[in-house]
Amino acid sequence: MEQISAGQKLDQAFGKLGKEKTISFQLDLDTDAQRLKALDASSNPEPGEEIPDEVADLLSDATISVTAQSKKPIDESGEKDFVGMAMKVRAHGGDIVEYRVVGDYTYIRSDAKLLGKAMGAPVPSAEDLPPEAGGLKKALDGEWVKINTKEMAETAAEPGTEPVPEPTLDARTQKQLLEALRKTVAREVDFETADGEDGAERITATAPFRTLVGELFGEIRPLAKKLPPGMELPTDGDFKEVPDAEVTADFTLKNGELSEVYVDLVELAENARVKKLGLVVRMTEGQSLRAPAAATELDIEEMLGGFGAAMMGTEDFGEEVGLPEEGFPVDAV
Repeated sequence: MEQISAGQKLDQAFGKLGKEKTISFQLDLDTDAQRLKALDASSNPEPGEEIPDEVADLLSDATISVTAQSKKPIDESGEKDFVGMAMKVRAHGGDIVEYRVVGDYTYIRSDAKLLGKAMGAPVPSAEDLPPEAGGLKKALDGEWVKINTKEMAETAAEPGTEPVPEPTLDARTQKQLLEALRKTVAREVDFETADGEDGAERITATAPFRTLVGELFGEIRPLAKKLPPGMELPTDGDFKEVPDAEVTADFTLKNGELSEVYVDLVELAENARVKKLGLVVRMTEGQSLRAPAAATELDIEEMLGGFGAAMMGTEDFGEEVGLPEEGFPVDAV
């Protein structure tokens, strides 16, 4: 009865999420830089390919916030139904980078100093650019800038070719994949329930990782023809090197709604020095996505040329990238 009850409660909690039109959550790793370095060392990287200290510090400290907004409930939405996406990376005491996709534009802002610290290399500052590069200066000063999303895709495409649309899943196939996941979980996962803090309920799910993943892809294979091009499914042989250690996930429910998921990955690390390694997902209140006011519009080719000039030095910047005397266009949103 406990198995049925816990499974039903989780199913209902995820069902409630699927009925929302906006969903927001935060992701972060529960570990530290030293453990990440130890985990990397156990993979025997080639000399010079070890994980840099800055990257280990960033991964251990970063919190990623994500929001998706649709015209329909999430569980009924296909790719074309989503009207807004947003992501923000926070680390080292501040927001490193944030972007939003709303309407025809992608909006971006960043903290150049924090970004340079995270990358382990200095990022060009606004002072490195000439006066006419007004839009880029705003970007490097942490103000909102915007780029036409369609033009950005066209610039990234090969010259003379149409940009290739991103692979998408229709709503029907998404539901079939979700059903495959539910069947696998019901068959392979063991559940236990316990009381959490502040009246919350904790449901612990445990399963052997290789078996769980192998069974899941076994359920998905009949749907392979419905998947977008390029989404190739792994074969049974691909799972031979995957650890079959038991992985535990703790789900916290408050008033029947999912509030947090903690996945303990220590056993998968297979490293005695890595005693703490978890993935945390925290649900947050869904925020309506809006275009930032007074964002400065950037010309993509001039932007790329401007950053290149800043990295190489600003001498003859205007001649190299062909900047107009009036500078970058500015458009208030």
